[in-house]
Order: sequence, then structure tokens, then C-alpha cells
Amino acid sequence: MKKTTWMAGGLMVMVILSGCGSTVYVQKDKTFDLGKIKTYSWTSAVKNKGDDANKAKINDLTDRKIRESVDKNLEANGWKEVNRNPDVFLVYDVVIEKEDRTVTTPAYSYPFTRWYYNPWGRRWVPVYYPSQFIGYDSNVETIKEGTLTLTMMDASTDKTIWQGWTTSQVNGRRLTDREINSNVKAIIKKLNKQG
Repeated sequence: MKKTTWMAGGLMVMVILSGCGSTVYVQKDKTFDLGKIKTYSWTSAVKNKGDDANKAKINDLTDRKIRESVDKNLEANGWKEVNRNPDVFLVYDVVIEKEDRTVTTPAYSYPFTRWYYNPWGRRWVPVYYPSQFIGYDSNVETIKEGTLTLTMMDASTDKTIWQGWTTSQVNGRRLTDREINSNVKAIIKKLNKQG
């Protein structure tokens, strides 16, 4: 009986933790076979006018961390970074935006105790009134959301063949190593399912 309880508890924890992962969105060129890709090379994004409005200021350390994380995840899948004649070019992009989110929380009354005089017992008697649900409070809070996008282009035609992105809440002004690794891992996992 105890073993069944532990197994059921473990299963519930796995279900809850599986729902905590980043959601990844994908666009791809259905005419291109992702399974034939074995080599890649990094390239720089072309800047357009007005692009800097929401773009995160990426320093060289953050740039290296993002590239190292992508490299590590792609190498685990048998891909290799090369300097000449790659199958695809890779480029990433990070956008950090402020979003207003409505948070609804339940509201309860304060518990209190009222004292009554009992004339038959000739003493004061406390009567406790517990807190009760009285409705919901709604607050608007501003959060920062970071979107990491990984774009893959065919090296022979320079056309975009695959793009994956994920958005997560950012606690600071920059992406942390943990946020970078979890977002990149989620994006590459989605790429593997499509390849």
C-alpha cells in the first residue's frame, strides 16, 4: 500500500514538473529536409531601422553564453560547427519587453473575537469569528518578458528554413545563465522533434 502511495506521489510530481517547461513556438519551411543538416556556422543579424526599441543590450559575456549553450545542445545531436561550407547559418535574437499582467488573488475578512457577558454564569465568554471569503482582489503588475529566438538559414540560398522562439519571465535586466540554458534546451528539443 505504501509503495503504491509513493508511486502515485512520484507520478504527480512528474506531471507537475513537466508543465513547468518553456513553451516553444516554431515556424519552418516544409520543403526543406532538416534531417540532412550536419554542419552549421554562426552569422550576424542584419539590423533594420527602429530595431533597437525592444532589443536587449547583449554584452559579450551573454553572447558567449547563448552561443555556448546552443553549441553544446547541437553537438549532443551530432551537429558540428564549421568555418567553411556549412549546411546552415544560425543567428539568435533576444527581445526584452515590459508586459502588464492582471493578477487575481482571493480576499478574506480578518478573523476576530467578540466578548459577550453571560448573566447566568456571571462571566464574559469569547466567541470566535473565523475569516471568510469575501471576493477577489485584482492588481495589475508590470513584469519583464524575455524572448529568445533561434533562426536557421539555408547556406546555399540564404532563406530562412526554421525558426524557434520561447518567452519567459525575466527577473533582472539581463538573462541569467539558468534562463539561457533552459530556453535554449527547450528550443533545440523542439528542433530535434522536427528533424
